[in-house]
Amino acid sequence: MPSLKDLRNRINSVKATQKITKAMQMVAAAKLRHAQEAAESARPFSVRMNAVIARLASRLKDQEGVSPFLSGTGRDNVHLLVVCTAERGLCGAFNTNIVRLATDHVRKLQAEGKTVKILCVGRKGYDQMRRAYGDLMIDKPVDLKQIKRLRFAHAHEIADRLIRMFEAGEFDICTLFYAEFRSVISQTPRALQLIPARLDDIGAEDEDAQMDNSAVYEYEPDEKEILSDLLPRNVAVQVFRALLENAASEQGARMTAMDNATRNAGEMIRSLTLQYNRQRQAQITKELIEIISGAEAL
Repeated sequence: MPSLKDLRNRINSVKATQKITKAMQMVAAAKLRHAQEAAESARPFSVRMNAVIARLASRLKDQEGVSPFLSGTGRDNVHLLVVCTAERGLCGAFNTNIVRLATDHVRKLQAEGKTVKILCVGRKGYDQMRRAYGDLMIDKPVDLKQIKRLRFAHAHEIADRLIRMFEAGEFDICTLFYAEFRSVISQTPRALQLIPARLDDIGAEDEDAQMDNSAVYEYEPDEKEILSDLLPRNVAVQVFRALLENAASEQGARMTAMDNATRNAGEMIRSLTLQYNRQRQAQITKELIEIISGAEAL
């Protein structure tokens, strides 16, 4: 049984931890508002670009000379998985859920005899995946720790790297993994095929995608030239949106995790305080009995 001093030290330690988790919860709540606004602001542009690409692609169906970013290489042997996670932990199961979705995809592809390559954006996903798939990592993770505010230029660097790899023939299909922010308590892991773009996914989130298709549009220059410019740019747009969604999801998950940790610390403090008071009362009672017994013996 721990002594009274040990219980006091443990209570003080848990109280100090509770202060830290409470502070982290407040910081995450402050960052969440800005991250959520940024993620929600990026959605309309991303969805509208997808809708435009879907409309243009539908007019070029089964035609020759279409951009390989839409038609693909004609093979699906080499798959590149871009796993976007956080640089830091203490955010519940946020990183683990994304990694689990990616690892399930890796197992499925390997069972089909495909070659898999993994590029991680964020340290936590890299640390988890390299334990089982270190030989599949093509490089060190893309470091986002020093970035205080995400900008399109950061996503553009990642997209340029993916485009160069695709043009060099290093992979046939690229899939992006990230968490879509829904609410503070709900972040949904998603897998989005970036290259080549999948028409059944493009525009699926846009309400206007179901609008009247009888309208006639004239494009200048022609559809192929527009797509050849839009499709590489769409890669950067989707990466940027994924990073923003991840940033909001990370803060939401951290806020929830720190709130739970603060509550658990409070319950532990109450339990330890009760144990301390009971033991202290028992010790005082024992001392009183000894004093009374000694007085009676005299």
